[in-house]
Amino acid sequence: MSDVILHHYPPSPVSEKIRAAMGLKNLTWTSVEQNRLPDRPELFAMTGGYRRIPVMQIGADIYCDTQCILRELEERFPSPSFHPSGDAGLSFALSRWTDSALFELGVRVAFAPVADSLPPELVADRTRLYFGPDGDMAAEAKDIPHTLSQLRAKLGWLEDQLAVHGPYLHGAKASMSDLLGWYVVWFVKGRYAESASLLAEFPNILDWAAKMEAMGHGTMQSITPADALKIANDASPVTPEKSDEFDPQGLKPGMQVEVAPLTNSGETAVSGNVRFLDRNRIALTREDPRCGQVVVHFPRVGYRVTTG
Repeated sequence: MSDVILHHYPPSPVSEKIRAAMGLKNLTWTSVEQNRLPDRPELFAMTGGYRRIPVMQIGADIYCDTQCILRELEERFPSPSFHPSGDAGLSFALSRWTDSALFELGVRVAFAPVADSLPPELVADRTRLYFGPDGDMAAEAKDIPHTLSQLRAKLGWLEDQLAVHGPYLHGAKASMSDLLGWYVVWFVKGRYAESASLLAEFPNILDWAAKMEAMGHGTMQSITPADALKIANDASPVTPEKSDEFDPQGLKPGMQVEVAPLTNSGETAVSGNVRFLDRNRIALTREDPRCGQVVVHFPRVGYRVTTG
């Protein structure tokens, strides 16, 4: 069995980013299919209530948010690299656009026109998650022409980049930047009924999308959420204790803190004791009777850390 376990579900666009990352690195990995909606009791036992998908698990070390997942995969499996042209900084900066403004347009286009045909609880959950407590999917449906005008212009940026630097966004080899653009295009292609006409004016994107699809997802095997929970319970975290003398918040190993996404979507803050700290990541030690001791990793960008 592979040490790398990915908690995801097939229609999840953000999970597609990581599935494609497995393909880029040609990894063997273990799939745990989770519910599209909370509750996910076994996963929540490990994450402390963090509800976003995907989550990566390696033994008793748990990695939340694709920022953390991609960094950890690159550290553990450096070849082939996510950054063949040495553009790691640029790719992580790009992720702040693809994972916010670009993805939110994709969500509007994918969900709003068909919201009336979807389960109401799913629509309510995704509206709150992506658009906040005052989000209105019905209003988004009426505004689709405007949304498409915004998405079309931004797809044009990818088209222009591929026209000059293709076949991939940074040249001859696929990189993390391609994963970032791909998952939004994958989502729109699969969920928006008029995607063929939307993408028809972007031949470079269509050629690139075919290459991204052909890259595949590596080699996957499946286990259940209960199996994954047992793996965590039988393992011990391997994350070392690390401090950061330059941390602006004065955080130190052993301090009790809470970590939560910055977005106002009513998500549960995860509490624990600081174990690892650097400019990009914070990791918390947690205890749960269902999985024992785990260490849960979060990015610093996009998350707020508060002390008790």
